[in-house]
Amino acid sequence: MRYARILIIITAALLFASIAASMEEGSGTGDGPSYTIDFLWIALILIIAKLSSLVEKWGQPAVLGELIVGVILGNLTMLGINALAPIGTDPIILFLSELGVIILLFQIGLESNIEEMKKVGVPSMLVAIVGVIVPFVLGTVIIGPWLLPGLSQNAYLFLGATLTATSVGITARVFKDLGKLHTKEARIVLGAAVIDDVFGLVILAVVSAIVTAGSVSALSVGIITLKALVFLIGSIMIGQKIASPIGKWLSEVHTGVGMKFALAASFCFIFAYFAQIIGLAPIVGAFAAGLIMKPVHFTYFIEPEVVTDIKEHIKNHHDQQAVDRVIQKHSHKHVEDLIAPLGLLFVPIFFVLTGFTVNLATLFDVKILLIALGITIAAVIGKVVAGYAVKGVDRKIVGWGMVPRGEVGLIFATIGKGLGVVSDQVYSVIVIVVILTTLMTPPILSFLIKRMKTEAPA
Repeated sequence: MRYARILIIITAALLFASIAASMEEGSGTGDGPSYTIDFLWIALILIIAKLSSLVEKWGQPAVLGELIVGVILGNLTMLGINALAPIGTDPIILFLSELGVIILLFQIGLESNIEEMKKVGVPSMLVAIVGVIVPFVLGTVIIGPWLLPGLSQNAYLFLGATLTATSVGITARVFKDLGKLHTKEARIVLGAAVIDDVFGLVILAVVSAIVTAGSVSALSVGIITLKALVFLIGSIMIGQKIASPIGKWLSEVHTGVGMKFALAASFCFIFAYFAQIIGLAPIVGAFAAGLIMKPVHFTYFIEPEVVTDIKEHIKNHHDQQAVDRVIQKHSHKHVEDLIAPLGLLFVPIFFVLTGFTVNLATLFDVKILLIALGITIAAVIGKVVAGYAVKGVDRKIVGWGMVPRGEVGLIFATIGKGLGVVSDQVYSVIVIVVILTTLMTPPILSFLIKRMKTEAPA
């Protein structure tokens, strides 16, 4: 009965959205763009995304449900329902989607710890190196020429480059949903994914230069790599130095929650901006900003009201130190709590829209599907073996954590298509690889994490 009610709600929401979209289209005045319909799209996405968390009752992370409903909504055109099709190309929704993944990586950074990340620096580097080299070689030299004979070498280079991608947002969300962000495996995967993004940037830039100019110099590769490293290291070092003074200056204006929120959110968006300027993905900047935002930077602001009230009422508590430790924990998490509502609003939009861009029609071409399955196997192997580059952890979790290609793989493929190197056939293959690696990772990773917990010694 409960599931029937959920189905009725979803059907009613889709029907209402379809009618409203038709009314909006028919009432156009020609006076300029109208964004009224975007309010409805946002409401629909949030409701459907929250209802999709039903998958948690079957032991799956919520992100899987959001991806699946996105795929369903994006393919309703196959049933003749076209009213929701504009969601996938709506500029406002696309922006909110990008904002969602930036907020997610900022949250991940806030919940991470630079000192803890340093401890897994070498393992993360090893995982990233293996996770880039193996898929690139498989795609460029082995599986590409074997399954897609007759293409240009540039096409194989782009296929290999696409297979190096890792969508950290999907893996990070699984760890977050299961409360495992602080495990060593999660820290290695997150660190490796950031390094992976740098390597991916270099490979993409080099391959694009080869396609457009016919060759690329070692100097160009060095400059691209240097820019990426300078940003990552420099942003963290400089950010740690300036965050506390800036916090102190702003607190002299106002010590309230609003100023505290403004400081944290501004760091997130500024770092995302500079990451984009330097040529990196904005999510790398957001993640770096989250790492920088230590509780010490907010010591000049007033404490959360709940912390103040508790302190007032337990002044004479016998175990004052124990109580203080609990209070301190929640006081330090206040920034995370402030950012959480942003995540609840924007992050589901990103994952639903990621699923929305998946075109299931590509699955109906048997030849393309079989080729894509072969390349998917290579894509999975190329990342899973990366987990075996480290010891002392659950290698399968680390390896599978690097598997999803998500939006990153689509970006690589889109660039190749824009350059005229990636044909429609190859693009369809890459889309299927992205679909499969994106959808299979959450349930498999969830199973492995839960098994690790079960097998852990008491």
